Amino acid sequence: MTRWYIEKKKEHFYKEAKRVGYRARSSFKLLQIQKKFNVIKKDDTVIDLGAAPGGWSQVAKEIVGEKGTIIGIDISPISPLFDVTFLEADMTKQSTIDELKIVIGNKAVDVVISDMSPDISGNYSVDHARSVFLSEQALKTAENLLKLNGNFVCKVFSGEDLEDFIKKINKKFQVVKRYFPPASRKTSSEIYVIAKFFRK
Repeated sequence: MTRWYIEKKKEHFYKEAKRVGYRARSSFKLLQIQKKFNVIKKDDTVIDLGAAPGGWSQVAKEIVGEKGTIIGIDISPISPLFDVTFLEADMTKQSTIDELKIVIGNKAVDVVISDMSPDISGNYSVDHARSVFLSEQALKTAENLLKLNGNFVCKVFSGEDLEDFIKKINKKFQVVKRYFPPASRKTSSEIYVIAKFFRK
């Protein structure tokens, strides 16, 4: 076993996810975002980008309840989850957004959440640029699918292009906040952008 894997196994949120039956420690990040910003409401329709292995979709489904709808998308396959629709598709392609529109019956959705991450290369400037690219794809999806006053949550790596990306979000939403959930690793460069009240 690698040292990283041993440390991960010891980690509180990793253990807690296993204990309560969440698919990933990242489930707690969405729970903490929800507690602080109340981005998802009962009966909402939520699009979950970069959904594998399904931890955010689990949490979102708990919040929206029986009448709510969760659609998760990832380039990797995801094991089935009761009452959640998963699509294996590439969010960087317009065809995926078009497919999503068909799946939701061409109705606007309440929330778009994105925990998408690039494959880590080890070159930070490259990883940051890839992260911003994925985040911009998530924003494009939100612009295409969100209803008026809908909400958007997106992970992005800190770096030189972050401020320009935040400016783009500010033009589209009334309230924009940055958040570092306690469940994130202390050494992580990720932040979450919380955007509320979409100006359609």
